[in-house]
Amino acid sequence: MGVLINILEQGLLFSLVAIAVYITYKILDFPDMSVDGTFPMGAAISASLLVSGINPWISILAAALGGAVAGAITGFLHVKLKIDNLMAGILMMIGLYSINLRIMGKANVPLFNVKHLFKLQISPIVIILLMLIIVKVLLDLYLKTKSGFLLMAVGDNEQVVSSLGVNKDLVKVLGLTISNALAALAGALTAQYQGFSDVGMGTGTVVMGLAAVIIGSSLFERVSFIKATTLSILGAIIYKGAIAIVLKLGLNANDLKLMTAIIVVIALCSNNGIFKFKKKKIMEGGAKENVKSETTIQSV
Repeated sequence: MGVLINILEQGLLFSLVAIAVYITYKILDFPDMSVDGTFPMGAAISASLLVSGINPWISILAAALGGAVAGAITGFLHVKLKIDNLMAGILMMIGLYSINLRIMGKANVPLFNVKHLFKLQISPIVIILLMLIIVKVLLDLYLKTKSGFLLMAVGDNEQVVSSLGVNKDLVKVLGLTISNALAALAGALTAQYQGFSDVGMGTGTVVMGLAAVIIGSSLFERVSFIKATTLSILGAIIYKGAIAIVLKLGLNANDLKLMTAIIVVIALCSNNGIFKFKKKKIMEGGAKENVKSETTIQSV
């Protein structure tokens, strides 16, 4: 039971990152690599403030604001300086590595002797679930507003948004701001949950978040009544569960990143319809017609 609760806690915690990646990759169609930098940035800001005696809730809010600023700068690099979206994210990620070191003053900040959220007389899963519900509800409500519809429209067709007289560049910057604020929020909570902040804790965050999003959307794509944010949460829990099972089977912990990459490859292939069988249908005149099966092999 303890293992299951641990998987659920980590899955729910990582769901915030999955939702952040969903906003950029699925809604905006923007390959935002800066999440690899804003995730540890949130942890760095929160840890530094906690060590200074700042209230844990205030440290989380400050971390989210820091991530929002970083996301806005990524958007600025892309829409104003005309830097390719992928390159803008990579440049921001590289720059944030040094900034995070500056914030913490060193590569690692322990929080074992510091008061934080998970030292309260409340179960960790309750705190994580409460934060996740708040984020999910607010985001779902936002996506139903005019601004939220414009955000989704920019990812589908920028020309349509421009024809409506709306500044599509501003909408992109807003989406990146929200996404990276959530990533930094997740980083702050993760640092307090695991008891330390490390400058390298963001490595592979985008890939793992993308894996969670794809797993959720691939496994439950036929269930129309489930919201996209819920799919991201389910995907994150399944992903963390799969990693835990693989570790239990004896996989070396050093191979986790490789395992994540393999999971993403399989999930992407499944999502793109690569794994499809072809059936041959014999017609009355004796001719044969190739018919693609509509059944796609689920990868996870």
